[in-house]
Amino acid sequence: MKRYLPKSDGPAVCRGFVLADLLGMLAIGSLLAAVVAVPWIQSQRTSRETLCVGNLRAIAQAIQLYAEDHSKTLPGPVAGQGGDFWWWYKEQVRPYLAPKGNKPAQDAQFVCPQDRGYSDPAPFCKSPRFDLSSYVFNGVMLPGMPQIAGWKQASLVEPGRTLLVMEWAAHAPLSWHRSRTGVKNAPFYNDAACAVAFADGHAAVIPIYYDGFNAAYTRDPIAGYAYRFSGN
Repeated sequence: MKRYLPKSDGPAVCRGFVLADLLGMLAIGSLLAAVVAVPWIQSQRTSRETLCVGNLRAIAQAIQLYAEDHSKTLPGPVAGQGGDFWWWYKEQVRPYLAPKGNKPAQDAQFVCPQDRGYSDPAPFCKSPRFDLSSYVFNGVMLPGMPQIAGWKQASLVEPGRTLLVMEWAAHAPLSWHRSRTGVKNAPFYNDAACAVAFADGHAAVIPIYYDGFNAAYTRDPIAGYAYRFSGN
């Protein structure tokens, strides 16, 4: 009489083990990738923000050098200069940036790596309309706007708090580096973190005040903020 042995469960067990093992490995791999990716992304953001602050510090120093050559007077509107002054100030101060005579390297210092523009589809720094710059001078030449275009340096009451040049985002305000709206440019919001440089030459990332109605550049902030647009 033939004896029949029960079928082995070996292959099924093996298949089950391999599948479970694979799923486990994938889960661990995903976790490790996330652990590695988050610090890397944060490091990239920090380095871009640091670059932006460095650009603004260099531009502020160039503006100070310009003022030294112009009777201690800050840049102001020039007859026949194209575009709005708060963008086209760049043409006055760029020659004072290092390295001297290297226009491409000087132009690179007017580019925020996080610039995403606003109304136009391209970043400000890629639009000739904005003189290929991410940064605006504190000189919005509109009636009633606080600004310091053409001011004597000695007339600034608090140069350490008076904005000199900044990312356009500070005019809104929005934040390009620590955005609360992702890649969207709306809505404006209070305490948006923006890179700015001051009339005394220092630069930093600071919160910008928003009253809920008016663009930030139209008024000085309420008490408690580290900056002002007006010079007096």
